Amino acid sequence: MDFQGIVEFDRQLLSVFNGNHTAFLDTLMTTLTAGPTWIPLYIALLYLVIKNNETMTQVMVIVGSVALCFFLTEFVTEAIVKPTVARPRPLNDPVWGYDMHVVGERKPNDFSFFSAHAANTFGIAVLLSLIIRNKVFTFFMVTWSLVNCYTRLYLAKHYPTDILAGLCFGALAGTLSYIVYRLTYKRFSANQRYVSSQYTKSGYSLTDIDIVAFVLVATYFFAIIFSLMMH
Repeated sequence: MDFQGIVEFDRQLLSVFNGNHTAFLDTLMTTLTAGPTWIPLYIALLYLVIKNNETMTQVMVIVGSVALCFFLTEFVTEAIVKPTVARPRPLNDPVWGYDMHVVGERKPNDFSFFSAHAANTFGIAVLLSLIIRNKVFTFFMVTWSLVNCYTRLYLAKHYPTDILAGLCFGALAGTLSYIVYRLTYKRFSANQRYVSSQYTKSGYSLTDIDIVAFVLVATYFFAIIFSLMMH
């Protein structure tokens, strides 16, 4: 398949995500893609980190690692890649953009490649999963990232290749941030390995992880109920 064939396949695949729409889904996807929707999750994650670390220095190392990951994904995406590639968002495509189902206003100067939502959320998911070391936590965090990715496709903000590239770069940024975390964190804490049915190998309480999972699921339900109430 040549380059033009890849571009065409990209467009056809996007139409699968964007083609089946309802007023309910429009509201739901707009709600789930909005940053403020996830504030309860961020608070729950901060609670998890504070509760399961002994000193504020350790907490700040983790918070700093998350900030580093976010800076890497946001800066590289918005300041370097998007302006350089200058790929129009699907809904702004001059040839077929007006065939897309669009929710909200079009911004012709916005660029598409690659997805900052995908890079940001997956980078944080990878970083925290490497730190906490729990399959349930990893499942919920990766699912959270993929939900954000799906909203971008549904809303015609990105092509599938934008999402894929964003996920790959997010994984890289999350891994690099984890390496920085490990090099820094071990200076302020003993190298302990937890063997317990109540804690992960890195010492995080399974009960506190359940709280994060509950907050995430509750946020999904809130978004669904809110969307139903709007119609």
